[in-house]
Amino acid sequence: MTDGYHWPAAPRRVVVTGMGAVTALGNDVGATWAGLTAGRSGIRTITAFDPSRVDSRMAAEVVDFDASHILDRKDLRRIDRYIQFGLVVAREALDQAGLPDRLEGELAERTGVFMGSGLGGANTLFGNVLLMGQRGPDRISPFFIPMSILNVCAGQIAIQFGPTGPNMAIVSACATGGHAIGEAWETIRRGDADTMIAGGVEAAIHEAALGGFASMKALSTRNDDPAGASRPFDRGRDGFVIGEGGAALILEALDHALERGATPLAELVGYGATADASHITLPAPGGIGAVRAARLALAKAGLAPEAVDHVNAHATSTPEGDKAELAAVRTIFGDHAERVTISANKSMIGHTLGAAGAIAAVSTIQAIRTGLIPPTINLEDLDEAAAGLDLSPGRATRREVRAAITNAFGFGGQNAALLFSRYER
Repeated sequence: MTDGYHWPAAPRRVVVTGMGAVTALGNDVGATWAGLTAGRSGIRTITAFDPSRVDSRMAAEVVDFDASHILDRKDLRRIDRYIQFGLVVAREALDQAGLPDRLEGELAERTGVFMGSGLGGANTLFGNVLLMGQRGPDRISPFFIPMSILNVCAGQIAIQFGPTGPNMAIVSACATGGHAIGEAWETIRRGDADTMIAGGVEAAIHEAALGGFASMKALSTRNDDPAGASRPFDRGRDGFVIGEGGAALILEALDHALERGATPLAELVGYGATADASHITLPAPGGIGAVRAARLALAKAGLAPEAVDHVNAHATSTPEGDKAELAAVRTIFGDHAERVTISANKSMIGHTLGAAGAIAAVSTIQAIRTGLIPPTINLEDLDEAAAGLDLSPGRATRREVRAAITNAFGFGGQNAALLFSRYER
């Protein structure tokens, strides 16, 4: 015991007690889950700007979004859309966990926030750079920096809701959400916090971002069929479709959750983080970095691969990325691979970049809770690398899910694997 803090002799069990989500399928967990399990696409022609100058003219945009229950009219103008997503998903998660509107005292001191983003306030950034070029630097908004930098979402969550524990942004491109949740888990396990708000958010549907990804040939150009453009594991896949949104989990030490009467939704039992050290955008051959991340998660959980029933795949719909992930699944699970049900959420909600791992975590927990695994849509011509695997094509799969892995991989070769299980006391 030191200054009121107690570090456990052994790692503590960590459960999920709340979830929040905003996606192209809906502005909360319920609407998002209903859309995912129905196999509904949220991808359509871009409305946020005139997309006529970019090669990929579609996105999974969040519609009818409203943060006015958290922010007043003045703050709505001064807080970037990515931060607003973070505040809304954090509030939904806190409410489900039964935590107060504002944390106080020891509860606040023992609660932290790890909320990441891949690009942060991209619209604010690009808008002010364009304004500077047109009218000079003296026209830049005084809110430009705090609206655009990537750590401010985590800071704003603390400002709005009161937690004063560890607070930072995890930034690892499309692995961000997975890493934020995993590192929050480690923070609780070692005793630095009792509760963590963790996840990822992204709001980067802007002409410059689309132009940048398009110049890399990373985006689908199936513009005449937006709903069918994101097609993980299909031979006809030609790149990802950008999406926006976010998700947050309330992670809590089991003893702390039970003491205050919270209901565990699932248990986070394993986490692995690795680097490919291979290529700036392409996965390592055979998805070996993903393999090592999953094996670390399984080792920390003390589970064999055969205990896993479901994989929520990263599956962005890029030719090389999907192929490497399928190879990794076969390596991780061996003969058990054909008995694992695999699902690709991005076929419906696009690639939400830094938010992807967090949204996938929500979907994975819902699969454990409900025994329903969302489908992979647009899977019409199965890639030969997927032969014999259960990709849940077209419609949701009903099965018992005792344990499930969710994958998140980022440019630069950064990998995260989260292993969730059904909570059993």
